[in-house]
Amino acid sequence: MNIVDINLENAQQLLIDESFKRPVVIDFWADWCGPCKSLMPILEKLATQFNGAFLLAKVNADEQNVIASQFGVRSLPTVMVMKDGQPVDGFTGAQTEIQVRELLEKYLPKPWELPLAEAQQFIAANDYASALPLLRKAYDESKHLAAIGFLLVESNIALNRLESAEAILSTIKKVDQDVHYEQLVAQISLKKQTAKSPELIALEALHANDPNNTDASFQLALQYVQEKNYRPALELLINILRENRSYADGKARKALTDLLVALGKGDPLAIEFQRKLFTLLY
Repeated sequence: MNIVDINLENAQQLLIDESFKRPVVIDFWADWCGPCKSLMPILEKLATQFNGAFLLAKVNADEQNVIASQFGVRSLPTVMVMKDGQPVDGFTGAQTEIQVRELLEKYLPKPWELPLAEAQQFIAANDYASALPLLRKAYDESKHLAAIGFLLVESNIALNRLESAEAILSTIKKVDQDVHYEQLVAQISLKKQTAKSPELIALEALHANDPNNTDASFQLALQYVQEKNYRPALELLINILRENRSYADGKARKALTDLLVALGKGDPLAIEFQRKLFTLLY
């Protein structure tokens, strides 16, 4: 419910009680009021766009003059913002959409607060994989707010996605590179030193000695995937496909596409290598 008409029967519930749950924007209007007719479509458009972040409560001041009188309305249109049972802001007369947006933004949640809250719930449950896309969305929508960036880095570290963590750290502004930033840099450094398994070390040595050994490259790529070191895995797989698109009866291509699907459509790494695969194939 985003838009409602107010009368004496529902006024208490929708104007007062509802304002303890979310902001209520009251629009006092009348049929004879020209500016009301230009303002109302703007309010209705915003109520639809914000999809329930606030309730637009329309009060016909002629038909509901008791309510209009109780709120001290003296001219039309009058718009009031109700929060926690009290009017906290408002205006009279026609306003542009930009002006109305500026008013609402003071009382509505920021676009990135909801995905951030959802991500924090996943983090609390140690489900970092589910938190990642939500954190990426919140980070982008907040225009790279450092606190969200640090959460994104921590989640990537937890998933052993160290290159992705480093890439995000590189976007942190100099002014925000505080103690927390230095701690994350150190965590990545330590994890890099201890991350490699004996199997990975052996395969890397084999690949280094014979980089043209496609079988060794493929096994190394699979080991990278197993250890969640995705960029070098993708690089190896795309290089194998450049040499032989049908290598191992299509197993290299399947491994690459499976990894892209697992990373998710919104993952920057997936986007980068999806483009490389498309260029290679088409």
